[in-house]
Amino acid sequence: MATTYSLPSDLAKFKQFEWDDHYDFPRDLVGYGEKSFNPQWPRGAKIAVSFVINYEEGSEHCVLNGDAHSESHLWEAAGAGLKVQERALNIESDYDYGSRSGVWRIFRLFNKFNYKYTLYAVGKAIEDNPAVAVSSVQNGHDVASHGYRWIDYANMPPEKEKAYIKKGIETITKICGEPPKGWYYGRLSSQSSALVWDVYKEMGIPLLWDSDSYADDLPYWVDVPCEKEEETPQGMLMIPYTYDCNDYKFNVPTGFGGPTDFYDHVKNAFDTLYEEGCDGSPKMMTIGLHCRCIGKPGRFGALKKIVEYISKKEGVWVATRTQIAEHFRAKFPYEPGYLAPGVKRAEAPNMTTGWPAHVDVPV
Repeated sequence: MATTYSLPSDLAKFKQFEWDDHYDFPRDLVGYGEKSFNPQWPRGAKIAVSFVINYEEGSEHCVLNGDAHSESHLWEAAGAGLKVQERALNIESDYDYGSRSGVWRIFRLFNKFNYKYTLYAVGKAIEDNPAVAVSSVQNGHDVASHGYRWIDYANMPPEKEKAYIKKGIETITKICGEPPKGWYYGRLSSQSSALVWDVYKEMGIPLLWDSDSYADDLPYWVDVPCEKEEETPQGMLMIPYTYDCNDYKFNVPTGFGGPTDFYDHVKNAFDTLYEEGCDGSPKMMTIGLHCRCIGKPGRFGALKKIVEYISKKEGVWVATRTQIAEHFRAKFPYEPGYLAPGVKRAEAPNMTTGWPAHVDVPV
């Protein structure tokens, strides 16, 4: 099977990767292993379900935001070419649907079932429509930071990215009355996780969880590289997110063809994890949502069916990511070098000797 990408012909022009002891977190390809780990969910729940609503509308690439080009990602005709120094009115209005209509349709559903969600709130987006964040707080939901702008942070200088992180925290604090307890980037740089940790620490704000990982069905602790020499390291609790049970796949070529695909996929995932919980190995499941996507009438029914299906099952804990983090922290406090108490982390080497195809075979 051929790769679907092409590399530059002269790789020698690119600076070779160098491990950075401040920014680089080691990989762990082992995790909890064959026997998994029992998170001991409240009331003996068989599964914890986290609904996440990504609120990004208005914070995407747009010349009105001072950007050089329009957005091209996650809208109804994704993949269209960029418009440089020009407005893309069709893309703008498709995003606007999410903030004007889709978001409230989704909110009404969760409030009706009294299911608490986590709002991944982009700072610029809730500045433009603060009622979204205010409603979430007033109805007892969780507001986490999704950055200040919904843009690609790759290759951004660290100090500039730190300024964006701080602005995102300050914006949520101003509108919601308290700083965000958790963080998810999505379009992050290779140094973002460390920078988020740095900024929270510099601001004196506790970071209860981070979700820029897709590596597990359970929360897990990681050591923060810059804490290596500290006497009382705090660690970072990862609450893994999902690309697969995520409505964004309506807007990518290899994704869902229609609402039934979304429903079937999410239901199958739930059933698998629920069965594992019934067998004594409870898990966590995340369902990722976007207001301009699942909020459209033609797709919304699939989400409604999922919520109704889950509501009829016993032993389901529908929780915010902060609730999940608070439970895990209380039950399984951080220990350096461990995913959870009793489960030592198996860190892979820095992976600089993996027989890369573009260099001579090692002797």
